[in-house]
This record gives sequence, structure tokens and C-alpha cells, in this order.
Amino acid sequence: MARRPTAAARLTAAALSLLSLLALTACTGKEAGEQPQGAAGPPRIVVASGQDVTGKNGIRQQLIDAWNEKEGEGGYRARLVELPGSADQQRSQLLGALQSGGAEYDVVNLDVTWIPEFAAAGLIRPLTGAAVKSPGDLIPSVDSTSFWDGERYAVPFNSDVGLLYYRKDHLREAGTARTELGRGVTWGDLRELIDAVNDRPKPRDYQEGWTTQLAAYEGRTVNAIEAFASAVPGFALTDQDGRYTADEEQLTAAVSELRERTASSYMLAEASGSREAESLSAFAEGRTTFLRHWPYVYPALYETFKGKLGVTRLPGKAVLGGQNLAVTSSTSEQRAAKAAELIAFLTDPDSERCLLRAGFAPTRVSAYQSPGSTPECRHASAYSGSASPSPTGESAEVKAPDRLADGVSYSRDILLPALSEAVQRPRTPLYGAVTQTLITELDALCGPRPTGAARPEAAQVAKSLDEALSKVLPG
Repeated sequence: MARRPTAAARLTAAALSLLSLLALTACTGKEAGEQPQGAAGPPRIVVASGQDVTGKNGIRQQLIDAWNEKEGEGGYRARLVELPGSADQQRSQLLGALQSGGAEYDVVNLDVTWIPEFAAAGLIRPLTGAAVKSPGDLIPSVDSTSFWDGERYAVPFNSDVGLLYYRKDHLREAGTARTELGRGVTWGDLRELIDAVNDRPKPRDYQEGWTTQLAAYEGRTVNAIEAFASAVPGFALTDQDGRYTADEEQLTAAVSELRERTASSYMLAEASGSREAESLSAFAEGRTTFLRHWPYVYPALYETFKGKLGVTRLPGKAVLGGQNLAVTSSTSEQRAAKAAELIAFLTDPDSERCLLRAGFAPTRVSAYQSPGSTPECRHASAYSGSASPSPTGESAEVKAPDRLADGVSYSRDILLPALSEAVQRPRTPLYGAVTQTLITELDALCGPRPTGAARPEAAQVAKSLDEALSKVLPG
């Protein structure tokens, strides 16, 4: 009998390329100290950020290059510093650097959940209107992440929201009547479709219905909040002031929903240890029919599967992600004014259109107003749309179409509504402690389990979680 190919061998070229990109960006971060502010040459604005998933010389660097060109020879020069490691590690690096003064950052690109913490600690400064162009164009739900205690501390740069990817060829082979999933699909619908796939001769390499990110990191928190908010209308762990507002009854219903979503009869077993790369790999190899992931993987998945790939909004609620740009409190007033100008440029309507072309979720409504075509992008030459259009109407650089079946627009009808209706994770300066509590308390439910081991009842997990959160949060 021929040897079964390894997982790496079964990876499609596009998915492998994407995973290689993730590994590359994780290994190419630069320390801010390489070029101190006092070095000879034009004055600099240093921007600290996590890795750009669009790769080396990605869209963020290209936008900064465009600003430098606009400033000319005698102006300020912006420099991008990419921090290595996971989001949690980047947060720790930024906190340590800003609290100690060990790194001279002028602008920081912060995860939306970090804004209250950095603002309450006095590490970033309130922003004036000079940093925001056309604020009425910002998606309201996205822009709300920029505020703390009634003041604006940041401007949304790129947003993010969970989406549902699926294999239409799996559904066709199972003889299901539905191979195009749109608004209104529920988790009950997904379970029925998974049952249909499981009841027929299974696709090659297929193992189980869906996968997601449940390893002991932020992905577990995201999946939990999506389940919690879907199960309990208006659910929130904290109020606008960061006080604990949930109770044991709400948490029991919330945990019950998460327990159903992670049932072994539907979810790929290895999802309990998966992050973004591992879950993407499982889906790309055909081992699942459904995948919960972020918008940036859409171009690579489409390049791999073409007409076999489906994408739609997540059933129930989806969590809002993304990064916002803020000015550090440690920078001088003169540099802060110039940093605000840079932020205004990086978040203006043209920059946001460029981000959409690169695969990010833009933060402005105007970026989504040309469904079926790729938006004009002048700031970044690699995404300018100068290449000849393909037969589908897309420029050569853009591999994933906006037009989907039945006239549905990916950007207008899927991505924009998903962002507009997304829920936030707890808004609190103590977010680091909250997410660690969720990750720890939900391990019995979401983490790896010995074969045959029973999962705890929802009420048991909810009681322990309620007690733990009550100790972490005020209120």
C-alpha cells in the first residue's frame, strides 16, 4: 500500500505560501533601538506595529513609503518597526518599552482591545481632530474602539471580523440542496450540513465538519465571546466603564452555546490546539468543510480553490478585531503634531481602499462603495490597479473576486455588515487579566482532552468562570 502523504505534502501551494508568509513575518521583526532618534539625518517618526500579514514590504510599509515621498527630502521620515512574536508578546513589549522609556516610539499600532489599558496608564495621548480625516466616514462600530473615558485616543487603521469559509464541493458531493450560504445561516444549519457530509462517502482527507482557533491564546477568547454573545442577547462581560456585569445564569447559557459548538461530533479534534495557521492548514488540506477565520486569508484560499470556495458571515455574532493608531505620551509636542499628520494620512479614504485591495478589512464605509470592482488606490503602487483587468473584472494583483454568486458583493454584502454588527471583547484596562482568565477557565471545555474523557457540564464551568471574573474585575 502506498504511503499516505504527510500533512505538509498535502498542503496546496497557495496555502503553504500563506503559512510561509506567517512564519516569515514572525521572524523578521526589528528592534526600535537599531536607529535611535538622535541619529544624523532628517527627523523621524517611528511607528511600532505587529507583523503585516501581507508580507515583506507589505501594504503598511508601502503606505508609509508614500507618506515619506509626500513629505519630500526636507520633511520628517516615518519608519516602521515590526514587533516579533504573538499579539500577547507584542503587547508586553510595547507596555515595557513605553513604561520604561526604553524605545522611542511616536506612533503605536494597537490591538483594539488594548486602547483602554494604554489610555488609562497614560501611555498614549488624546487626539485632536487633526488626526482624523472625515470621521463621519468611519464605520461606527469600528470607530467606537478608539475611545476611552469619553475621549478619542486612536484612529482605526485596519479592522477585522470573523468570517465563515466553506467547501462548496464537499456540499455538492454530499447532495445537499444548499451550496451557497448567505445571510441567515445558523449553527443549526451548519450541523445539518455537516451531518449530510458525514452520512455520505467522505471527501478525500476529510475528518470532521469544522475547525477554528481554540489553543490557549487570544483565539480561544474570541471564539468564546462569539458564542456567548450569540447565546445571550445583549451579552457583555463589562459595561462602558469596565465594571463586571455578567452573572452565573447568563454565563451558563453562554457556556452551553460554546459547549455545543465544540462538540466532538462536529469539530475537528485538533482545533483545541489550533491557532490561525493550523486551522487554515486543516481547511486547505480538505480535512474540514467549514472554517472560522479572518478576512486576510480570503485571497489565498480563493487562489487555491476558486469556485470550490464559499465565504459568508459567521452564524450568530462575530467578534470585532483590528488595530488602531495612537500617539505615545512620551513623544514631544512637535513630534506628536507630525505623528497626528501621519496617522491622518495612513487612515484616509485612499489608504483604506489600498488596505482592502491588500486583503485587510478597511475601517471606512467609502472603501466598500464600489462592489463588484476593486477600489481605486493611489497611495500604494503595488495595489494601484494599473495592471490589465482580468475577464472577471479584477485587476491582475487582486486574486479574490468581489462578485460572488447571485450578485452578492463580498465587500458590501458580507464584510461591511459583519463589521457593522460585530461585538466587542470586554472594554477594560484590565483586558490582559480578563482574557487570561477566560483562556484558563475554559480550558476544561476547549482544551485537549484525553480519549474518552467527559467534558464538564456548562453550569460547572460557568460557576467557576463567574467567580474568577468577579475577582479580576471591579463591580
